[in-house]
Amino acid sequence: MSATAVSGFAAAHAEGDDWRALAAACAEELARGCADANLGFLYATDALAGDLGGIVALLRERTGIADWVGSVGAGVCGGTRESFGRPALAAMAAALPPDRFRVFKPLRSQAGIRDALPADWLSRTQPLVGIVHGDPRLAAITETIAALSREASLFLVGGLAAAEPPIQVASQVVEGGLSGVLLAPEIAVVTGLTQGCSPIGPVRRVTEARDNILMSLDERPALEVLKEDLGELLSRDLRRIGGLIYAGFPVTGSDTGDYLVRNLIAIDVPRQWLAVAHPVAAGDVVLFCRRDPASAALDLERMLGQLKRRAGGTPRAGLYFSCVARGPNLFDEPSREIGMIREALGEFPLAGFFGNGEIAHDRLYGYTGVLALFV
Repeated sequence: MSATAVSGFAAAHAEGDDWRALAAACAEELARGCADANLGFLYATDALAGDLGGIVALLRERTGIADWVGSVGAGVCGGTRESFGRPALAAMAAALPPDRFRVFKPLRSQAGIRDALPADWLSRTQPLVGIVHGDPRLAAITETIAALSREASLFLVGGLAAAEPPIQVASQVVEGGLSGVLLAPEIAVVTGLTQGCSPIGPVRRVTEARDNILMSLDERPALEVLKEDLGELLSRDLRRIGGLIYAGFPVTGSDTGDYLVRNLIAIDVPRQWLAVAHPVAAGDVVLFCRRDPASAALDLERMLGQLKRRAGGTPRAGLYFSCVARGPNLFDEPSREIGMIREALGEFPLAGFFGNGEIAHDRLYGYTGVLALFV
């Protein structure tokens, strides 16, 4: 059990086999650290997905916090460690002005987003940030994220659930769609995104494509271009690139070189085509990238340095959304990401989870880490 508290925020993290004991321990620490809290963030490992309703009910009863948001993941982080492969909870409590946040239930399509949100509160408050959690099974999840950001003028941060079922918390346990909490402008939040892959070649222009099939790049067969970027050693046996090499799609207008990482899902050797988990069309740009722990650590260090300058020192609290392919699946050192966050930014209440996709601004990323700091 670990806990951290500052004025207005408190966080707790617990591991163990009994969900009631875990929830009770977290509730005790949250109530002690932030007695007047009115908003809670809750993250549970997938082993506790079936108990999430009971956990929320116990936390609500013991803390007096009615409004909770959160999700389930392959792992959670809080205190000074990350928990994978065992039952664990990470929770954070916040004391915010009552009229300066609103929890919203799952949005399941682009249509009717404005109708599903608290219209009077939106027009009166004009929130800037949304902390959101989503269901990866929603076919239009990418479009729903973009539409919510656009139609409500929101900067979104969060992640997709990684459990079975991939449930969320939005005052109660819910399933499907995209849910979360909207924050008024005076609740100051700064955010950063860090990549888990590094480019292995130049940006290429798509010259022929169909649906999700890259047929030619720079007027050459797509597989020929991939082999050139891979180099001789890897291109000898393409079976070795699974889980190592990905397609990256640069974000238009980004001044930080952001790109969306998507899986290579098939190679057609006779026709020299590549299938990717992303729609493509002639005129798009793509680069190939490699999953790389050393580069991921360097980029996390870069992001943390930038956030420290923007935050002006140690933040009041934070939420971290990382990919299931990161954590111990990327780094050899246990709790590497949360350790680097603590080393760069100091001690502050922090909670988060390792999900099936990360949300930053209006896009769904993969293999990344997204950190939101309350300042």
